Amino acid sequence: MQDVTGLPFMSLISDYGPPDLFFTEYFRVHSHARIDPAILSSITENPSGRPVFAQLIGEDLEHISRFAKELQKFPIAGIDLNLGCPAPRVYRKNVGGGLLRDPARIDRILNILRETCECPLTVKTRIGFEDTEKFTKVLDVFSVNKIDLLSLHARTVRGGYRMVPQYAYVQMAASRLDCPVLLNGEVNTAQSAINLVNSTGADGVMIGRSAIRNPWIFLQIKQLHRGEEMTRPTLGDLNNYIQKLYEVLSNPDIPEEKQVARLKKFLNFIGLSVDKDGQFLYHIRRAKNRTDLNLICDKYLLGETNENKWMSLTPHAQLSVDEEISVSSCRG
Repeated sequence: MQDVTGLPFMSLISDYGPPDLFFTEYFRVHSHARIDPAILSSITENPSGRPVFAQLIGEDLEHISRFAKELQKFPIAGIDLNLGCPAPRVYRKNVGGGLLRDPARIDRILNILRETCECPLTVKTRIGFEDTEKFTKVLDVFSVNKIDLLSLHARTVRGGYRMVPQYAYVQMAASRLDCPVLLNGEVNTAQSAINLVNSTGADGVMIGRSAIRNPWIFLQIKQLHRGEEMTRPTLGDLNNYIQKLYEVLSNPDIPEEKQVARLKKFLNFIGLSVDKDGQFLYHIRRAKNRTDLNLICDKYLLGETNENKWMSLTPHAQLSVDEEISVSSCRG
């Protein structure tokens, strides 16, 4: 998710039990583009010790190749091509999910990346643009270009985040491709992650919005996989997480009101674990400064009646969002 899953968030989520793999926000690729130093820092300064894949979005063959060459000078785990972003402002430019309308163009892009990359080449995609008619053609393109990992969101691009995930297509990809396949889309809990891996034959899960809402989820998956008791965070724990988020995102050059506004990108997801009637979200969206923020958190997350309550492991409601966090967790 752009402007969300940068180095500050990666660093903080690592404290709660990091995923096995990280994917950066996407580097925008076009003729005038240069490597974004803020995104690059999530590779070069990442404290987790986990592999970090550099994600690219674009369709210009010359400059896709240029970016891949330049990024390989840094300690990346591999190059990841974004073929899944469902934001209209992105797919209208025929990049991200927009490329799923043109398998031949995807083939040319992957071919040039295959020639350029001396590192693993991975893809993040969806099951189609408006429908799944070209899904098998796209899988054949992935196979011919010998990609090393596929992260598959089980919705179409136009289906956004409200469409019911079609996990049968993940099962199809896992059976047809020689590379590992990560399942993505509505992996809301650790138990659902394990159930979906078992039912589809996927090699792991890529978790997006739920990793913002519940930063313990990667730890919880590992605990359940090992047969251990699962960590259950309380609303008090959730309050501590929010306070830490504010601190890692803080910038002395940015006014407090704008810092609170930025935090709301995270709180829109976190709030889904608080109360069924959405009052926390209602009030938090109207907070103007940190004092407002703390008063709302005190009311809904702290005190004798709330602090020791379990946070909800499943979201109380669903939001409509344009982009997704790219944080991944493999099985094992």
